[in-house]
Amino acid sequence: MEFPLSSDMMGEVLKKDYPQVEQSTRIYSSSGSKQVRKGTIYITEQRVANVDSTFFDVFTFPVVFGSTENALREPNTVVITEFTAKKYFGTPDAVGKVIEVNENGKTLYKVTAVINDMPENSHFHFDFLFSMKNVDYKWGNYLSHNFFTYLVLRPGTDYKTFEKNFIQYIDKYVLPQARQFMQVSSMEEFRKAGNKLEYSLMPLTQIHLYSAGQHELEANGNIQYVYIFSAVAIFILLIACINFMNLTTARSAKRAREVGIRKVLGTDRKELILQFLSESTLMVIISMVIAIFTSFIFIPAFNSLANKSINPGLLFSPMILPWIISLPLVVGLLAGLYPAFFLSGFRPIEVLKGKWRIGTKTGGGLRSLLVVFQFSTSIILIIGTIVIYRQLNYIQTKNLGFNKDQVVIIWEASSLKNNLETYKTELLKMPGVMNATSSYYLPINSSRSDQTFSKTSTMTSTNGFDMQTWYVDENYLGTLGMQLVNGRNFFKASVSDSNSIIINETCANILGYKNPVGQKIFTGRQSKIVTAYTIIGVVKNFNYESLKQSVGPLCLFYSRDPATTSFRVSSSGMDAFLSKAANLWKEMDPVIPFYSQFMNDAFANIYTSEQRIGKIALLFAVLAIVIASLGLFGLATFMAEQRMKEIGIRKVLGASVQRIVGLMTSEFIKLICISFVIAAPVAWFAMNKWLNDFAFRIDITWWMFVVAAMLAMIIALLTVSIQAIRAAIINPVRSLKTE
Repeated sequence: MEFPLSSDMMGEVLKKDYPQVEQSTRIYSSSGSKQVRKGTIYITEQRVANVDSTFFDVFTFPVVFGSTENALREPNTVVITEFTAKKYFGTPDAVGKVIEVNENGKTLYKVTAVINDMPENSHFHFDFLFSMKNVDYKWGNYLSHNFFTYLVLRPGTDYKTFEKNFIQYIDKYVLPQARQFMQVSSMEEFRKAGNKLEYSLMPLTQIHLYSAGQHELEANGNIQYVYIFSAVAIFILLIACINFMNLTTARSAKRAREVGIRKVLGTDRKELILQFLSESTLMVIISMVIAIFTSFIFIPAFNSLANKSINPGLLFSPMILPWIISLPLVVGLLAGLYPAFFLSGFRPIEVLKGKWRIGTKTGGGLRSLLVVFQFSTSIILIIGTIVIYRQLNYIQTKNLGFNKDQVVIIWEASSLKNNLETYKTELLKMPGVMNATSSYYLPINSSRSDQTFSKTSTMTSTNGFDMQTWYVDENYLGTLGMQLVNGRNFFKASVSDSNSIIINETCANILGYKNPVGQKIFTGRQSKIVTAYTIIGVVKNFNYESLKQSVGPLCLFYSRDPATTSFRVSSSGMDAFLSKAANLWKEMDPVIPFYSQFMNDAFANIYTSEQRIGKIALLFAVLAIVIASLGLFGLATFMAEQRMKEIGIRKVLGASVQRIVGLMTSEFIKLICISFVIAAPVAWFAMNKWLNDFAFRIDITWWMFVVAAMLAMIIALLTVSIQAIRAAIINPVRSLKTE
């Protein structure tokens, strides 16, 4: 498992020991949100962090007021953004003013600088940068990883080469602390036992798209999706180019005499090619102008769909403008090259004598091939969209090992302090309120606390394993609908439960006991003191992280310290409960704002990225189908025109409308079938690769392919049949009167 966090000492030690490190800084965000006072109330701010005084030596932010040179060297200092200064003080000049934070009581911070708002395309977005000296932490622990560490390497230093120094760092600093509670002689022995501890570096500009860490400062993108959607966009553009080539060559008879006459008058073939390429390029330029105008209209909607903040003005930025200028030339050449050579290749004698006929085997075969390409792409996108939505539905409906329905989370419940128990008691009296729990962790976010455990008091490299440790009360399992498969729950009045734990099934499997209840498990941190805990129960595995990860070992510790409080409420009593919960909160603490959330909504936030991808995939699929259908409609129109006299003769000889429509659509049915044969294995491979990112996933079944094939077939037949029926019902006298 990869994490982007390091120990509190790592950056400082690397700078001291290795001259290649010019500067280092840390960001600490594990304390979560902070409550900042504005007037008579506190506002919960999420975009906060504690940083080192060297933060502004590593990251450059324009200063509006004050100076960042020594801004955070002292405790109780803070740097804020211009937006924040206006929000809390009504003016950007907030240097010297004081901010009150509800943090272990009332803590006052002096504003030492005001910086510009952080750009949208930044690695992080903070409104408050508090001094690192205010962090309550057990410093000097090389085995506890809670800090984001950034290094500035001296010019000419290759970061991949520098990574080799981490082996020495581990031997010199990490292993000595590990030996205090674990018997391990060397990293080689540690690795041979199947363990892994490695450090690596990643350039800042690569983190957003390439980092596999689960706990980055902000949600990452994924370079795979960039590649996938870029490829889809190119394929859609190719579909449009294919439409142009198909229709241009199909309707070439309209210009055959023009080409013949111009050749007789001495026009060179190169001039004709240049003319046709110029026409196609001009058409693309006009299309580009329309596309830019359309983009300005639809970019806000796309930003809402993809949760981006793309400024339409970026289309004219120095990075993108050259691509916009070159695109018409490339697309015009791509779309117009074959039609230009095809049209300029007409023989004037054959054309002027009326002997030339379109629809040769070469032209017809190429058009069929291009139609197959179009619908293969469309079918792949249809199958992909079906799979994505099925996986998202599976995520939402899978039995997670806990029941997230009808659970309301009251965040920042610890703010009520001594009033919390009274608050819970009053709400539990309400009709429909079934249970309540206070805990530090819920299975709907990425917060975690890891600790190393072993079966014996002597921990070695072979018997130690990392496990998440959660602190909960005696009502936790009941409120969240978790199931004990062995043993018992915590007892409120039991003093012995302070040294008892409940483990999940994964942990039980690691321990290997036939019945782990009553057995002891051991842990230790920085000291040689090893603590023993008695296992009193085994809880059925529940998914506490994204379904992209398998369920790891986890244990529950008993704690009555409040953090977040959750209530299970029936649907009939929900409205009354929410109203009562908010009003009672205001009575007990009018300063701290009330904030509740349904656990269903909090859980869905984990998969926001996948939900957006599903919507974008659906949009691309619809767009590809529409463009392919437009091309097919034009091609069917042309074929109907070409076969008008044939249709007239068939009707005179007694052919029915159904027979004629079937005759005209049969060719396209064959092409759709060929498209499906090509698209099915490609879609299966691509979507299997996407699903491999999930530890819990659906199976790709046959009906998904059948639905995609039928949908493509129906769309194609509707498109073609419209023209086929129009041609079939025309009075044959009109088409045959000139013969």
